[in-house]
Amino acid sequence: MRIVAALFATLMLASCAAPQRSPTGDTGQNSEATSTRSPRYSERPLPRDAVTGQPLVADYLLIDKSDRLLIAYQKGRPIRAYRGLQFGDAPTGHKRFEGDERTPEGLYIIDTRNPRSSFHLSLRVSYPNRQDRAFAQQYGRSPGGDIFIHGQPTGRAGRMRGDWTDGCVALTNAEIEELWQIVPDGTPIEIRP
Repeated sequence: MRIVAALFATLMLASCAAPQRSPTGDTGQNSEATSTRSPRYSERPLPRDAVTGQPLVADYLLIDKSDRLLIAYQKGRPIRAYRGLQFGDAPTGHKRFEGDERTPEGLYIIDTRNPRSSFHLSLRVSYPNRQDRAFAQQYGRSPGGDIFIHGQPTGRAGRMRGDWTDGCVALTNAEIEELWQIVPDGTPIEIRP
């Protein structure tokens, strides 16, 4: 029974790690799985500003790893904040190589989303950038990839304890549902130590 539980946990965590890429860089992901809206949430109206009534749409995200805080901004004004972020098993320091279980630091963008993720919705961070690839290459290593902001494992009731991803950023399922709605693809994201 312990072996089955360990295998299940390994499979769940592996889905947050970088998939094998072909020589062309293709991960083999189904393009249908990265549609812009999840069928479960497409009917929900966008959250609105309590004062103006305008839809909340983030144009910048800031993650502060040391404070475990994500702030969504619209036109320079904070519109949402999420606390208690969960990271990889090695939460301190910038991600350098595949498998180091660190969360990247620096400037990236939200480049796509996956409504059929192994986790409750996921927004992909554009790691690795040119500098990340160059750093890893000089050591003959892979920088890794497929870093996401996502919810808890699909089918799990409640929140996992501690830091448990392979370098992704985990929120509660309710938080990722809201963030999913207010963050369009192409949104800049800054991740600070």
